[in-house]
Amino acid sequence: MEYNFDEVVSRIGTNSAKWDGLVESFGEDMLSLSVADMDLKAPPAVVDKLETFAKHGIYGYTDAFASYYHAVQGWLDRSYHWQVPQEWIVFCPRIIQAVSLVIQQFTNEGDAILIHTPVYQPVAKAVTLNHRVLVESPLKLAAGRYEIDFEDMELRMQQGVKIVLLISPHNPVGRVWTRAELERIAALCIKYDALIVSDDIHADFIHEGHEHTVIAKLSEEIAQRSIICTSPGKTFNLASLEISNIIIPNETIRERFKQALQQAGIHNPTFFAVPALEVSYTACDDWLEELRKYLRGNMAYAKAFIQDHMPELTVIEPEGTYLLWIDCRAVDRAESGLKRWIEQAARVSVSFGCSFGPEGEGFIRINIAAPRSVLKEALKRMAAAYPLKKT
Repeated sequence: MEYNFDEVVSRIGTNSAKWDGLVESFGEDMLSLSVADMDLKAPPAVVDKLETFAKHGIYGYTDAFASYYHAVQGWLDRSYHWQVPQEWIVFCPRIIQAVSLVIQQFTNEGDAILIHTPVYQPVAKAVTLNHRVLVESPLKLAAGRYEIDFEDMELRMQQGVKIVLLISPHNPVGRVWTRAELERIAALCIKYDALIVSDDIHADFIHEGHEHTVIAKLSEEIAQRSIICTSPGKTFNLASLEISNIIIPNETIRERFKQALQQAGIHNPTFFAVPALEVSYTACDDWLEELRKYLRGNMAYAKAFIQDHMPELTVIEPEGTYLLWIDCRAVDRAESGLKRWIEQAARVSVSFGCSFGPEGEGFIRINIAAPRSVLKEALKRMAAAYPLKKT
């Protein structure tokens, strides 16, 4: 079956955080390459299933039954060769909710929690908003590739870190952590008795030459101190349906987390969550394969265009995700200058680096999961207003 990823569908008027908020703030002439959802329709099988459910007309309380868990198990096995017993799977609407509940349940106010920066800030803010100490271990940019500074990480672990928040693959820098890197992270967590919470939401977008490893697969010892956060939200563009599955091998940790869900009043999935996941995980493999091909084409186009028309920019080679992390410091090291160029002159919305922490200043993140014509137009606008354009 062929899928039309080139179709441009306006999201204005759909309460889109990405587009309606942009129009409200900047006007209707803006183009967005910012928020990390896709401007591409969900799989037709998902749309058809949700239409059928919508027409049913009764939107009462729902629950996840055996077919739901079988779908999750099948996906984890096919995608990551990870055989997960059903009891390990705990439904939670959003990963960020799960992270916050883990922090509340397994640490005390004032405890230290480590994360590698620059990083997706809602995860970092879950630490500070819960009155814990955010311990940042900056990634090192060496020869165009970000790496974990393990010496720095260990020094910071010695401060009594209780949880390591792992973003795997990493957002925004696009790293897919190698097995060797994950083993070193795991060894530090064992040495300093820290819980591992791994956000694997981008794990279904891994580029050629790289492989996603679920850190809990490394050993039984690691599994017993790991909480793995998964979701079809990025993969099938279902973010607003609020579906995530938190995989917790350790029974004691799992029961405490389930208790935390109940204390927060989180129980039934939404009406559309269960059918959306079941169809996505059981009937959309071909759609996802075609999507990945399309996104590879978008990625190649964006990198080539930037090299040809804005050569002073450095694209950090992505190993995973549908995001590009771009070093713009040759144009302007200050975010204010980049905003004047991209937002004000080019009329394009991107994610500016400071939104990922101070280490991100001078960088931007662009989302290439859009119809190619939209991506082309946005990049053309950026090139036309490029401050270093040759005349």
